[in-house]
Amino acid sequence: MSLFRKKTVTQILSDAAEGESSKLVKTLGVRDLTSFGIAAIIGAGIFSTIGLASYNGGPAVSLLFVFTAIACVFTALSYAQFASTVPVSGSAYTYAYVAFGEIFAWVIGWALILEYAVSNMVVAISWSEYFTSMLSGFGITFPKYFATDYGSASRAFALVEQTKQSGAALDTLPENTRLLADAYANAPLIGDLHIIANLPAGAITVLITALVYIGIKESRTASNILVVLKLAVIALVIGVGAFYVKPANWSPFAPNGVSGVLSGVASVFFAFIGFDSISTTAEECKNPQRDLPRAMLYCLAICTVLYVMITLVLTGMVNYKELGVSDPLAYVFQKVNLDFVAGVISVSAVVAITSALLVYQLGQPRIWMTMSRDGLLWKRFSTIHPKYKTPSFATIVTGFLVAIPSLFMDLKFFVDLTSVGTFFAFILVCAGILFLDAKGLTAQSKFKVPYINGKYIIGVVLLAVMGYALTTGHLIQTLESKPLLAVFWGVWIILAVQGFRYNFSLLPVIGVLTNLYLMTELGASNWQIFGIWLVIGLVIYFSYGFRKSKLAGRENVVNVD
Repeated sequence: MSLFRKKTVTQILSDAAEGESSKLVKTLGVRDLTSFGIAAIIGAGIFSTIGLASYNGGPAVSLLFVFTAIACVFTALSYAQFASTVPVSGSAYTYAYVAFGEIFAWVIGWALILEYAVSNMVVAISWSEYFTSMLSGFGITFPKYFATDYGSASRAFALVEQTKQSGAALDTLPENTRLLADAYANAPLIGDLHIIANLPAGAITVLITALVYIGIKESRTASNILVVLKLAVIALVIGVGAFYVKPANWSPFAPNGVSGVLSGVASVFFAFIGFDSISTTAEECKNPQRDLPRAMLYCLAICTVLYVMITLVLTGMVNYKELGVSDPLAYVFQKVNLDFVAGVISVSAVVAITSALLVYQLGQPRIWMTMSRDGLLWKRFSTIHPKYKTPSFATIVTGFLVAIPSLFMDLKFFVDLTSVGTFFAFILVCAGILFLDAKGLTAQSKFKVPYINGKYIIGVVLLAVMGYALTTGHLIQTLESKPLLAVFWGVWIILAVQGFRYNFSLLPVIGVLTNLYLMTELGASNWQIFGIWLVIGLVIYFSYGFRKSKLAGRENVVNVD
């Protein structure tokens, strides 16, 4: 019994046709899929985390969006080829099962569960911030202690107390810190315990889970409506904001240097993840082999242009130092005394961010479902509701998995954490295309990554970059400060050797390297938490999935024969 046992494309298609998931309704076209992609990509990223990235990196963050988009394009091309070759739900999990074997598929599936859950927690918390801001605009005060997390409130209270003891003026602290401290002080008590929870974040998660549970058609209709509204708001921001841009605000372009720009990698990359969620709906598409690749590329192109334009407008309207707020789009229009536009943005953001929540909440149950269908998770996860034709049990579990942490955890923790699993999945998808192409297993795919022979290019560029880094002394310095770069260089060397042997296509190689480099920019705490999550997943796999896997059953039949 091998950890690296693989499923063939024929086996995967057969299992999908025979399983309960065959009851899913095929209703999605390329327009619906593109809408889902835009809904997922333009969510909390453009309405909240884009401000934090601009605060750290200045106007140059617009270039980081371009760089990250390029990395995503190479990855999206690989996803598109896989989606055309293996048109079933499961996203990178299914693709890894075909290319690398079961243990890699499990790791990726487990990482995707973390990605989708954490992404939705970020979106839910951002939704809560905009919702309470919108209510205050209408003169309704929502209790702050029921709209934040315990950790942020308690830390703010401790900081205020320290400031008082030092004799410094409280107005030297950010306004948000003082508000959080007041929330902690005024929160209801049970004994000595302050009752603090983000109730709006939990409530919206429950409502969206109910919508996703009811059906794919209802989810599609809601997503399409919300995306139209979202794009209208963004057009308003760009169109009106352009008249208030002051070019002087773009200087200096990169005030904190390259390190300042790259410090926003987690936030910026979070803004882009989501196009992979389209592939989780493959079994509900009318023509997945044709429409999935198109939708992935369409939504990435549209969203990249919008992100760059929004960043330039934001950093042009106000100084980048003022953008460290949770609602940057509304904030910049308040600064130029366009309160009506700010109000429209706040109201629209509440509705628009909901669409991102919907797509992620739609995607995760389908990954649970696919893993269950393969025998790696309990059978109940692949149960399809007889009336609504959705993975019912998996959807309910997803609701609990997202709603409960979003009540008690803070935004930054989740933004940083979500990128680790995503990068890992993206790297394996790009590498999977190299493997399948080398084995000739994607010859029948209706979509293929454009082929550029990297036989010599990969190695020549490696030698040039490494030579430059050695002569300037940057290689030693960067390795000392970022040990993970050693992995990056090691992988590049392996790709250069294997690329020479097997004539690797250049674009998937670039996808592997760009995602791996961005991965090295993430903090050590991200890796530690991801490591803990991975250990939990491996315990579940070896205690259940390894023995119950359908492939294990087939191996036993072969051995008996």
